[in-house]
Amino acid sequence: MINCRRSDRTADGAALTDLRGVVALGDWSGPHPSREFRYPRWQRGGAAAGDFLYHGSGMRLSFSKMHGLGNDFVLLERSQLPQELDVGQIRGLADRRRGVGFDQLLVIGPAGAADADFRLEIFNADGERAEQCGNGVRCVARYIERKGLSEKRELTIESSGRLIRLVRESGSDIVNGDMGTPVFEPQEIPFIADRRAARYEIEAAGQRLEVGALSLGNPHAVLVVDDVEHADLLAVGPALERHPRFPNRVNVGFMEIVNSGRVRLRVHERGVGETLACGTGACAAVVAGRLWGRLSERVSVDLPGGTLRVSWPGEGASVWLAGPATWVYEGILEL
Repeated sequence: MINCRRSDRTADGAALTDLRGVVALGDWSGPHPSREFRYPRWQRGGAAAGDFLYHGSGMRLSFSKMHGLGNDFVLLERSQLPQELDVGQIRGLADRRRGVGFDQLLVIGPAGAADADFRLEIFNADGERAEQCGNGVRCVARYIERKGLSEKRELTIESSGRLIRLVRESGSDIVNGDMGTPVFEPQEIPFIADRRAARYEIEAAGQRLEVGALSLGNPHAVLVVDDVEHADLLAVGPALERHPRFPNRVNVGFMEIVNSGRVRLRVHERGVGETLACGTGACAAVVAGRLWGRLSERVSVDLPGGTLRVSWPGEGASVWLAGPATWVYEGILEL
């Protein structure tokens, strides 16, 4: 049983019971202690004053909710999981009406590589694994700091065989991440093409498009548009995501170039749909724009959720990503 806020009672003081047994409200000591968290369906009775009742399978997990510019995550520790979550459970937790709601689930565990501090597993809202998440890995750095899992200011996180170096800015929620060296060879993205090119022609959603294709541990396609507000994300995004030339599907970025140092970007994320921000998508857009000779080394990327800073000197060098990682709340899951 978890203590609930006074606002989670009926007008006459009766306790409220969560019918679903999916999530309980936990510690609101974060940056928004007065923020209210409401569920769509409630029933009176049964609970002692101030308590929730649960009717789940018995697996209880502590979780944290965080976001990077609105790209939101649930974070769990591997040591708390008595068994693997299946695709259906992950989809249920990702449901924004019947679960907690998130773009990605992040599971933090002990590193497998000798030169890493922690290992990160990433699951999209559709329950499928993802290789990388630029906003998510920055949130992991803040989580590790807040939970006292490491006193290091610089951390190395292992994710899908890549090592990501993270540096927290003192007195700030900004985290800088070395996202690694971009990959352009089609077979390594993977993308079906005869040879590497700066741009590829591809047909999707009844249109002939030119895209840049690359990997930052996860695959990305980047298009330039005249006006990102009116880009045809709903049609082109899903069509490119599942295009047969991308065997593992792909994240799709729609980039409007404002000037050499600033772009506006919207991203259709693989297995999620459009998100408020995508860290690796921002990196991919800047890398593609640099290859096309249209962007400078340091670029501000304006996304619907806010602005990320991306720096890439050129081929053979790592891409650096900087942006905030924000704590929202903690709670208990019962599955």
